[in-house]
Amino acid sequence: MRRFSLTEPLVMLVTVVQWLVLSIFTGAVIGAGCSLFLRALFASEGRMYTVPWWWLALALPLGGLVNGVLLHYGYRLRRSTFNDNPIIAVNEQAGKLPFRTMWIKPVAALVTLACGGSAGKEGPCSHIGASLAAAVGRVLHLNPEMRKRLLACGVSAGFASVFGTPIAGAIYGVEMLAIGRIRHDFLFPGIVAGVTAYQVSQYLGVPYPVYVVDFSSHFTELLFLKTVLIGVLCGGVAWTFVELMRKSREVFGALGARFALWPPLVPMLGGVVVAVLLLVVPTQYIGLSLPVMDQALHGVAMPWLGFAWKALLVAITLGSGFYGGIVTPQFVMGAVAGGAFAPLLGLPPALGAAVGLVAVVAAASNAPMAAILMGIELFGANATLYVAGACVAAYLIIGHRSVYPEQQIAFSKSSWIFARAGLPVGQEKVRLSYGLLRWLRLRRRKRRTRG
Repeated sequence: MRRFSLTEPLVMLVTVVQWLVLSIFTGAVIGAGCSLFLRALFASEGRMYTVPWWWLALALPLGGLVNGVLLHYGYRLRRSTFNDNPIIAVNEQAGKLPFRTMWIKPVAALVTLACGGSAGKEGPCSHIGASLAAAVGRVLHLNPEMRKRLLACGVSAGFASVFGTPIAGAIYGVEMLAIGRIRHDFLFPGIVAGVTAYQVSQYLGVPYPVYVVDFSSHFTELLFLKTVLIGVLCGGVAWTFVELMRKSREVFGALGARFALWPPLVPMLGGVVVAVLLLVVPTQYIGLSLPVMDQALHGVAMPWLGFAWKALLVAITLGSGFYGGIVTPQFVMGAVAGGAFAPLLGLPPALGAAVGLVAVVAAASNAPMAAILMGIELFGANATLYVAGACVAAYLIIGHRSVYPEQQIAFSKSSWIFARAGLPVGQEKVRLSYGLLRWLRLRRRKRRTRG
């Protein structure tokens, strides 16, 4: 093709029009579907914060049993062997997802949050978005590459519908697929679908909170370094959360195998453990925990171990087999940790909470660009310089870990670390690079010769 030919721009124009039509239609359908779920969620969640402990002690094990039954028996309805995880669907299944079982995870999430389980609300909406987008691709007989793009923009639309952050949602739906790589050809469909889903949800009455945090102070290099330090601390918070999630899955999986438990009994056991912990852990960390996040963003003093309580409850809830989202808990942990540590650096608690909120998402989800844009969409353009350094620092500190074990490694985060590209985080064991190992060996030899 000759470079001055009109063929290429005409093809690209058709491509833009094609994705406008597909993404607007898909985003509108997803916005309506997510709005229905969020309406049901708002009617059921948040009622357990003030109930007596004995009520939680009954509701949590029962909710775990219901989750177990839904997830164990519901998937027998599917006719295919496809996994319903969006990351796997894009990376390994050519954008295909089972449709007959789309309802299972949203219903399980409603049960989880209604009974007091600690989880998030975005997971079911991303699942709804991915499933509906995959169904559209199937009905229209799109080719595998287009189906992958459409499914990724379905995830973006679901995320945007939940948090009211259409641009960050679009980036998140693409960035979550692999560490160190963003498919730019996925961005336009994701942005169009995200904006459409957000507008539809807003039209259907889904409320989106407005956060007012003062970022108007004179920005200096010292202030920037302080926000980076908050990012480093939040990277440690995210590291703690990811490791707790991994260990919880291992422990409950081992218990189920060791005693040959009927699978639905494992999340029921998780509900019992959460109920026992609530004898010492404040009940404000159950459910979505949005009230405590709002308090942190309003500058209310936060306990230093608040993030640890939330991380522990979420790890046990989801690790034992309940279903729910995993990003909203990152918001809460980041806001609580940032609000608690900010005064030690001479920063306002509310500013620290806002920076921490997005920094933990950048680290635990390995999505620094989406987290930076999220900070801008949630707190305004003045937040850019405050959140940028913190998000990237947190992303580096956590290393090659993720709340999504299926997330692939595209590029190593450090030239001193070797990680094979294309493998999921949960399967790859990263190690020191050959060059660094060689340098360390030379240093040891020199010390021995001197000794």
